[in-house]
Amino acid sequence: MSDELANAHDFLVTPSRRTLLKGAGGAFFTAAIGKPAALASIEPSRGEGTRVHAIQTGHVKVKKAQIEGCGHGLARQLGPILDAQWSDWLPTYAWAIEHKEGVIVVDTGQATHLKSLPAWHPYFQLAVQFRIEPEEEVGPQLRAIGIGQKDVRRVVLTHVHIDHDAGLSYFPHSEILASAGEIERASGLAGEIRGYLPERWPSWFAPSPIVFERTAFGPFDGSLKLTNAGDVVALPTPGHTPDHLSVAVLDGETILFLAGDASYAEHQMLAGIVDGVSPEEAPALITLRKIRQLAKTNPLIYLPTHDPEAAHRLEARKRTVFG
Repeated sequence: MSDELANAHDFLVTPSRRTLLKGAGGAFFTAAIGKPAALASIEPSRGEGTRVHAIQTGHVKVKKAQIEGCGHGLARQLGPILDAQWSDWLPTYAWAIEHKEGVIVVDTGQATHLKSLPAWHPYFQLAVQFRIEPEEEVGPQLRAIGIGQKDVRRVVLTHVHIDHDAGLSYFPHSEILASAGEIERASGLAGEIRGYLPERWPSWFAPSPIVFERTAFGPFDGSLKLTNAGDVVALPTPGHTPDHLSVAVLDGETILFLAGDASYAEHQMLAGIVDGVSPEEAPALITLRKIRQLAKTNPLIYLPTHDPEAAHRLEARKRTVFG
C-alpha cells in the first residue's frame, strides 16, 4: 500500500501472534445487478472504524500436493495422501472483526482435540498434523484482547473442515452462519468419509443458512451483507469445497478479503493454482479469477487462513500487486 493514503491507520502487533488493524472507517459497497464484471465505487462511511484481529490458532502441516494440486481428476485428489513431501508448519488463522454492530468472528480455527483424530481415516493418519496448545485456541485469545463470549454477535464459517470449526464450543451465545450446502456435505457418515468431524460439533450447533442475494459484488454474481452498514459482506467462493465462502471487510477504499481456503497463499491465487483437495477444478479456477479481477479494480489485502504472510500483510496493509 502507498504511504500517501487519504485515511491514516494505526497498527498494533502483540507478541502473542495477534495482529490488530484499526481502520479509519467502515465502508459500504454498491454494485449494479446484472454487471458482475464491473466493480462499482466504494464510498467511505462516516461511522466508527472497524478492527480486524488475525488470531493464529496453532499450526498445521499438510502435504505439498494439497497446497498445490498435481495433475488432474482423481490423481490430483489422491496427491495429498500419496505425496511424500510435507509442507512447513503453516499458521491457521481465525479472524475477529470488531464492528459497531457487534463482533463478527470468521472461522474458529484449530483446537487441541485435533491432536487425536480417527484412526480409521487415511487422510487423518497420513496427510495432516496439528500443533496447538490450549492457550492458542480462539476463546482464550479473544478473552486476552477483551472480547468475551457474549460480545460475539456472529460467527461466519467459510467452510467446516476440521481446522476451521474446531473452536465452535466457545460460541454458544452467537449466531452461527454457514452455507447450508456445506453443512449437508459435512453431516453424517458421508461427511466423516469426506474428512469432516460432525460428531465433534457442539450439541447446540444449528447454523443459520447463508443464502446469497442476487446483488453483484464486482465480479461475484451474489453476495450477502453481514452488517446493516453493508461493510462486511459474504461472497460465494466455491472450489476448496463446493459451498466455500469468503468474507470481505470494507475499510475505506480497501477490501480486506478473508479468503478462507480459496487458496493456501496469495501467490497461488495470483497464479491460478488449484489445491489438491478441491472436488472440481473448474469452480476453483473461476473463484481465483474473480478474486484477481476484484483485486485489479480495488485495493485489496488478501488474507487466506494458512498463508504465513497473512498477518504481516494485514499489519502492513500490503495490497495485492500484479507483477
